Formats: sequence, structure tokens, C-alpha cells
Amino acid sequence: MVAHITTVAFNGIDVLDVDIQVQISGGMPAFTVVGLPDKAVAESRERVRAALNALGLSLPPKRITVNLSPADLVKEGSHFDLPIALGLLAAMDVVPADDLATYCVLGELTLDGGIRPVNGVLPAAITASARGLGLICPEAQGGEAAWAGEIEVLAPGNLLALINHFKGMQILSTPEPKMAEDTTAVPDLSDIKGQETAKRALELAAAGGHNMLMVGPPGAGKSMLASRLPGILPGLNAPEALEVSMIHSIAGELEGGRLIRTRPFRSPHHSASMPSLVGGGQRIKPGEVSLAHLGVLFLDELPEFQRAAVEALRQPLETGSCTIARANAHVRYPARFQLVAAMNPCRCGYLGDPMQACSRAPGCAVDYQSKISGPMFDRIDLHVDVPAVSPADLTLPPPAEKSADIAARVAAARERQRARYEAIETDQPIRTNAEADGELLEDVAAPDAEGRKLLTQAAESMRLTARGYHRVLKVARTLADLDASEGVRRIHIAEAVSYRRVVPGRRAAMVR
Repeated sequence: MVAHITTVAFNGIDVLDVDIQVQISGGMPAFTVVGLPDKAVAESRERVRAALNALGLSLPPKRITVNLSPADLVKEGSHFDLPIALGLLAAMDVVPADDLATYCVLGELTLDGGIRPVNGVLPAAITASARGLGLICPEAQGGEAAWAGEIEVLAPGNLLALINHFKGMQILSTPEPKMAEDTTAVPDLSDIKGQETAKRALELAAAGGHNMLMVGPPGAGKSMLASRLPGILPGLNAPEALEVSMIHSIAGELEGGRLIRTRPFRSPHHSASMPSLVGGGQRIKPGEVSLAHLGVLFLDELPEFQRAAVEALRQPLETGSCTIARANAHVRYPARFQLVAAMNPCRCGYLGDPMQACSRAPGCAVDYQSKISGPMFDRIDLHVDVPAVSPADLTLPPPAEKSADIAARVAAARERQRARYEAIETDQPIRTNAEADGELLEDVAAPDAEGRKLLTQAAESMRLTARGYHRVLKVARTLADLDASEGVRRIHIAEAVSYRRVVPGRRAAMVR
């Protein structure tokens, strides 16, 4: 007799069906797992054996063969423990094989028969629902699996409870969907005195999903501004929450099996390697760009990051996805993130300050700023100077406008964008103006005659690339949305152009 248990393997966010076949036959006692298992899967033999012994069950003194089909697909992860154990129990007639045939199973076993959380429960549950199957998963992740819709979920805390359920001696309760509570305290923009131009640019970036670079001396408030961006961003809607939570589930970062409600805000240290940013490793995992999907990736001290790591962001910024190529695998993760970066004008940070003049200017600034390539610089929509705050500004009372006031305007602008792009048939869903491109952008962001004349003059005088030209149009469209204007006018083009710079590498550079 061969027992069959359905489980899954992961290739990026794609879920692949795996059929676990367990056969107990005559011959010398052995326990063999075949089908390209990795180290974690091969070690499942000892965890399964110990878990069964803890329940008072011993493996028969026969030849046990476990085949993970398809055999040419590498199997990675500890979530194969539970399906292998159930396959053995079915082959031993402890659990009815027919009852198990209607479930997809994943979970890691402890030596005492407990079931530990594993990565990827949410995408596995959604796939199982599409296949018309139920799901058996760890108890801690039942709330995560319940979001898959009309699906039967069994979430036992240990192997004994699952056996008793199938024998009719115990009924496992149906888990309820769990949503993460927003307990993170986001500082308010009213705490920042001065920097009105930077605040305006931050509102604009939030409204249109635009990439933003802040340049200023140390202590000017660049990091403070970036940390307050989550407070003015709208929350995730239901489809977006599922999309983001699937990536975090595969990465093992869903706390307590709860769906994410707020937009991700990732802020890696500048020592981060290229695989940690874009994804990779021995077992290919999503990087920071994917964990920031539909949220914000904040890179403080941008020139201090490894140049190769920064340049690796160019493709995800354009395509909204990240493809990791290896000799034995090609894995794709979504990466539609909003880049917010901060940097000093030069290495010492005080370029242009008469009181703390840079002794190596302007060469120091050109060398430092040129660490960011022209193509990378061109992909940033908003280039903002953040000057040092004067003592006079520090003595002023706090601004009356709070983050909640700005968030209301941002939400209204995003709603206008949602309604506009939902009415237009596109190959891929477009959520913000930053995602629009090509003919669609020319249609929705076509400026009036005066605006087009100004844009043409600016493109010629500033030598804007085609990408830079279109990014000005995107920013102008967002400015019009903030003004509740149907069309893009000259005033919107003028403000959008003010956020563009000449790229580093030309002597004009960013040096002031």
C-alpha cells in the first residue's frame, strides 16, 4: 500500500504541489526519504521518529520509503515533517487515508509531538482553497490560514490532537481570522519645526507613491521626516493586505499568524549586503525590497551603502518586481516599493556652511555624490534640499497642522487615483500615479498649453532624459490630485520641475 499526502513547495511566492508518497514494504529495516530533499527535509526522519515515539507509536521494522514528487524539484524547509508523519500514520492504518486525501498539510514537528509554525502558510492556504482542499497547519497559524476564504482549516497544537480528531475522539475548533493590531507609535509631523518645503515634498511623495531623496547636513531632520512618513500613508485595503502578508508569510515574518494592516516601512542599515536588499541566499528568501512591497524602503546615508547593492535597486524600481537568478533556480518576488533616501551633501556633511566650511570643496562633494550613479539618480522623482534648522525656527511654537490633517489630504488624492485607474483597462492594476507610464501617463497627465510649453523649456535647459520628463509628469499629476484639479496646469508643472536636479557625473552635479 502507498499512502498519499498533499503538501506544497515554494518558488518565490508561487506555490507548487508536492505529492508525498509513503510505502512500507518488506526488507531490511530502513527509513529513506527521496525526491531531492534538502538538509532540513532529510533530518525530518529523526523528528518524525521521535514524535511518534512520544505518542507511544513505533515504526514497523520494515523498509520505509518516502518519495517527494515531483522528484526533480528541490524540497526545502521543515514544513514537510507533518505530512511525512501523517503519511506514515496512514500507511500504518492509524489514520484513515481517505480522510487525509482532502487536505493540504504543512507543519514542523518537535520531538515530543508538538507542531511548530512554518513559513508560507497563507499562500499555501490560498492555493489549497483554489484546489478545493482543506488545510492542516500549526495551531499558531490557524488565524493566518483562515483568511484564505471558504476553506476547512485544522490547526492542531500537537500530533496527538490531530490523530484524535480523525478518530472521532476530539473535535478541533475552527480558527478565526487574525489581524495584526497597529500598536506602533508613529511620531507626528507637528514635532518638526521649520522644513516646510521638505514637509510638502513628503506629502507629495505619500500621495503619489513617488521616490524621494533628501539632501542636507547632519541634524537637519532628514531621518525625522522619513520616520513620520508612515503616519500620513493610507492603510492597506483587503487585497493589498493579503498581497503583502503572503510575502511576509514566506519570509516567516508574520507575527502570531496575523495579517498586516499597515504599509511596511523597512529601514536597513547601510552595511546591508546586496542579497539582503534584493533577496537571495542559500535558500532564496525575499529581500528588503520585497518586504517593503506596497510600502516604504528608507535608505539612510545612501552613499554609504555598497554601490552594487544600490545599483541592484534599479530594476525593481522600474518593473515593480525582483527576479533572482541562480544556476539551479529563477525566483521572482513582487517589489513595488517606494524608495525614500537621505544623504549628506559631502562626506563631512557641511558643504556650503560658512561656519563649518568643507576644506575639500567642491571635490569632496562631487566624489561623495557621484557614488550614486546617474541612472539611479534619474529614477528618483523628488530631490529635496533639507537645510539646517535655524535657532529662530527652534524657538517657534509647534506647527498647528498634524499628521492626521496631511493624511486626510493624502487619502483623498489616493482615492482620486484609484477611481481614475480603475476606470481604465490596463494589463496590470495601477494604484498610484508613480506606477503609470507610457501612453497612459500622456493621457491622464497631459498638461495645458502653458504647462506643456514650460515642461518643454525645462526639459531642454535641464537636459532631462525621457525618464526624467515622464517623472515630472507623474509628480505634476499628483500635485493636481492634491488640488482636486481635473487637469494638470502650469503651476503643477512648475512645482514638479522644482524637484528635479542635474544628475551627478556632470560637473553641475548637486553641488550648491
